[in-house]
Amino acid sequence: MDPVFIKGIQLILSLSLLIVLHELGHFIPARLFGTRVEKFFLFFDVKFALFKKKIGETVYGIGWLPLGGYVKISGMIDESMDKEQMAQPAQPWEFRSKPAWQRLIIMLGGVTVNLLLGFLIYIMIMFVWGKTIVQEEAIPNGLETTPVVEQLGFRDGDVILSIDGKPQENVLDALKVFMVRSPETVLVRHADGTEETLSIPNDIGQQLFQSGERPFLPLRPAKIGFVADDSPAALAGLLEGDLLVSINGTTISSWSNVLEVFAANTQKSVELGIEREGLLITQTVDVRENNTIGIGVSKADISLTKLTYSFEESIIEGLHYGYWTLYDYVAQFKFVFTKQGASQLGGFGTIGSLFPGEWDWQAFWHTTALISIILAFMNVLPIPALDGGHVMFLTYEIITGRKPHDKVMEVAQMIGIFLLLGLFVYANANDLIRFLG
Repeated sequence: MDPVFIKGIQLILSLSLLIVLHELGHFIPARLFGTRVEKFFLFFDVKFALFKKKIGETVYGIGWLPLGGYVKISGMIDESMDKEQMAQPAQPWEFRSKPAWQRLIIMLGGVTVNLLLGFLIYIMIMFVWGKTIVQEEAIPNGLETTPVVEQLGFRDGDVILSIDGKPQENVLDALKVFMVRSPETVLVRHADGTEETLSIPNDIGQQLFQSGERPFLPLRPAKIGFVADDSPAALAGLLEGDLLVSINGTTISSWSNVLEVFAANTQKSVELGIEREGLLITQTVDVRENNTIGIGVSKADISLTKLTYSFEESIIEGLHYGYWTLYDYVAQFKFVFTKQGASQLGGFGTIGSLFPGEWDWQAFWHTTALISIILAFMNVLPIPALDGGHVMFLTYEIITGRKPHDKVMEVAQMIGIFLLLGLFVYANANDLIRFLG
């Protein structure tokens, strides 16, 4: 089955689940407070619905436009913009007739469900599957550094012993720590065995984001993993297992060095220094027009460590994992307001790419938990038409004792709708441009 199709099915299933539960978060407290809910829809039913059925006072259905879902609560200024209803005298069962604290709970219900659901899924993942980490022993060659962190004193072959005095459970977590958690000091062990404490500037995350670099990668020797048939490398006699040690006299220490040299190459042939069975060999190889010679990297020999948890341990680990997932997402949100960050915004294509190209329940639930936490944060932003916009106006009402005028609410709602539509179009246009480019 096509991987794109599998990703699409997972995306639809995940979003459908999250949308229904989000709207239930509004529906349940609304009904508990005696508020009438006129509609409960998965997706939007613009002009018509794929399915609908009225049960009691509520019409349940599935719309045709997969941009979310909604509950229509009587007496509430929402995306339906039902001005006719709002022009009538307020009824006891309407949203506008309820105390401000009840309306606040109703509006926070969806966000609360998404947040709790994300944490719950992480807890269950830890209990059922545990988690996989990369320990220090799994990368015998240490880490490969990039220019941004090299200027701080990091070197190829370094091993990170602790960050801000805390040992790292997973040595590859350094990326997100450097990007969004603003570390102050890092204790490293260099390849020569010496240890050094390095100071980290506050803007290291911004520097890495602007450069597009990862701070560290597992250092992989330039060992040839395969040689393509009839390629220049094959014709020159290169073999699987050969270790590249130099290119045109430039010493090579990692596979990244190989890629850098070939990317900058302007010659029609290159002279390779090769180590084979303890012997050094020099070989001249023709270079294709796309600056390749037909070789690929040997898979890094990185062993993964699987950690398992009891149910009680899963609760602690799941809450811990969920907290840092939320923290990291909120912390990196500031990058959205930069030119580079805005260009990286994505829509359904970007979200769908988070899922694997083959069905994997662990990966599916892990991604669903992440999306749930993202939805919780995005929905609480104080933007009209989002739950956070309603919460903002309700907070104003609770503090001042005055309701915002209905006209103000209507205008704000329209502005919010147009803003969200514009953002939706922009994000999905970015996906399309990346796909075509």
